[in-house]
Amino acid sequence: MLMRTDPFRELDRLAQQLVGPGTWSRPSPMPMDAYREGDEYVVALDLPGVSADAIDIDVERNMLTVKAERRPVAKGDDVQMELSERPLGAFSRQLVLADALDTERIQADYDAGVLTLRIPIAERAKPRKIAIGVGSGRKEISG
Repeated sequence: MLMRTDPFRELDRLAQQLVGPGTWSRPSPMPMDAYREGDEYVVALDLPGVSADAIDIDVERNMLTVKAERRPVAKGDDVQMELSERPLGAFSRQLVLADALDTERIQADYDAGVLTLRIPIAERAKPRKIAIGVGSGRKEISG
């Protein structure tokens, strides 16, 4: 087997072994990108190797919580692990959402190991024009 050494990868692997896999009481973070696209915010979370039924998304008030668990693949008695770099265990990420976002209409899609959340901006927070009334019917009192 041809192996290339990368000292930084080895340091990451050693740190992961010392810390251990994420647990529900101490989950590991998951990589994330967040950006605005038109009238919604998009959050993309990397969860490769996690099945869709092992992902839990909750919103309570303005706190969005994403939890996931990557479980070990079942192995037979005659399988000997040569290298194990993919982290197993629990992963979690919490985001505080602004009041200007509509938490009732969040959409979630999971494809190719990426969980994508689309959070629309609330109608009340969108810019709007205010009409100016002309001739308000004021009367002048003379005396």
